[in-house]
Amino acid sequence: MDMMEVIRSRHSVRRFKDEPLESGAVSLLKSEIDACNKESGLHIQLITDEPEAFQAGRTGYGQFKGCRNYLVVAGPRGRDEDAGYYGERVVLKAQELGINSCWVALTYKKSKAQGETSEGEKRYLVVALGYGETSGSPHRSKSLSAVSDYKAGDPQWYRDGLEAALLAPTAVNQQRFYFSRDGEKVTAKVSGLGFYTKIDLGIVKYHFEIGSGRGNEVWV
Repeated sequence: MDMMEVIRSRHSVRRFKDEPLESGAVSLLKSEIDACNKESGLHIQLITDEPEAFQAGRTGYGQFKGCRNYLVVAGPRGRDEDAGYYGERVVLKAQELGINSCWVALTYKKSKAQGETSEGEKRYLVVALGYGETSGSPHRSKSLSAVSDYKAGDPQWYRDGLEAALLAPTAVNQQRFYFSRDGEKVTAKVSGLGFYTKIDLGIVKYHFEIGSGRGNEVWV
């Protein structure tokens, strides 16, 4: 599947079917996680068939239902942007494999969640995974002018990157990011002092790279 098709088809899902993840999909997802961890130095982990973190036996816990699988996005402290960037890379791989997802910061039992953290590491967030009862719904997006300096006549690759960024999940869908272009280089920033703004920045930058086709060499 084309990666822009994956991005367009991926929406937050909180209600899951009582079905285990297919073994082949699990294997491919673990391979992607291993590649991301090797490249980034993070400690992302896949937890399967674990009902406690999302209280799978309790209908409607934190708006979730039936979640027994999740990613633990962990790694060295101070790597928030990388946590978002590589976490979203794994999330989109899951979507490509037909696995729905939802980034989660608060509405899970942190004391019950599995996954390891070594000395100097932290658990940034988790991502609920599974086969959704539905495929979710698109979120409302801001205009290009609200999140960038885009103007008529700018390169198509810049517009394509921005449109991909607007499809990225952000905390409470606030989309507190702003892109500016100087020739072939781009700067991306986030505003505010929220706990997850830097994670959001990593997520939207990964989307921009996919949409623009420019890769990480596009950044100032």
